Amino acid sequence: MKQRLSQFIRLVVALSLGVGVSFSALAAEGTNTILGTKHDFTGLNKRVGVVAMSGVAFSDYGSPCVYCHIPPEQDGADSTPFGGIEGWNRFRPATEHSYDLYNSRTLDNKVKAPSPISLLCLSCHDGTMGVDMTVFRPNGWRSSDDAAMHLRINGDNNTMNCAKCHNGRVAHNIAIKHIGTDLTNDHPISMRYAGLSSADLDFREPDGPYGFDNGVKLYDERVECASCHNVHNPDIQVLLRDRADRLCETCHIK
Repeated sequence: MKQRLSQFIRLVVALSLGVGVSFSALAAEGTNTILGTKHDFTGLNKRVGVVAMSGVAFSDYGSPCVYCHIPPEQDGADSTPFGGIEGWNRFRPATEHSYDLYNSRTLDNKVKAPSPISLLCLSCHDGTMGVDMTVFRPNGWRSSDDAAMHLRINGDNNTMNCAKCHNGRVAHNIAIKHIGTDLTNDHPISMRYAGLSSADLDFREPDGPYGFDNGVKLYDERVECASCHNVHNPDIQVLLRDRADRLCETCHIK
């Protein structure tokens, strides 16, 4: 517990001061952290041994948190007047109202657009916007020094997309991470969880207001991308909140 607290304090202090720190070194001290993982873009190229695209594919802001979260020095700032996703440090995708969501006659609660927390995930993984398209940058970041191409997690072969190189031949294939805007074959998101009432006997009642004891979460009573995926915990494959063989049975009685 003391070690975890020490790591947290070091990270908060570093981010508050805006100083350069070795986040990969912090990650090496413990598990269950985004530091040093694929979602930590600080020093990513150097960690994986790639130098050719350093500072070119995307902007390295020196903080793993600001790619999603409002920087500490902007605490309390609202990103929405600048085109940001409510509560987050990402721009709203231009395709925000153009997602084709899962639909079925048996779906209890149908939605027209993803909630902000799922929109956050899609703002990278729908492949329409660069992974570094943040509303606010950390203090000290100079846009005049930015030489990045702001590449997108997109499986199409063109110079704006990661797949120009990450095609399975030059580098590992990015296509599996490119969800796109057609979500009709994906698990439904942003709908109210059917197990909150006794009307649908196919779903389990949650263990508490925030979800289930195994870590599967509900957000304002809704099922979101982050209900099953935990970006801050790389210890489980595909960032799942529980083992794949028992994850579905957390909610579904089948």
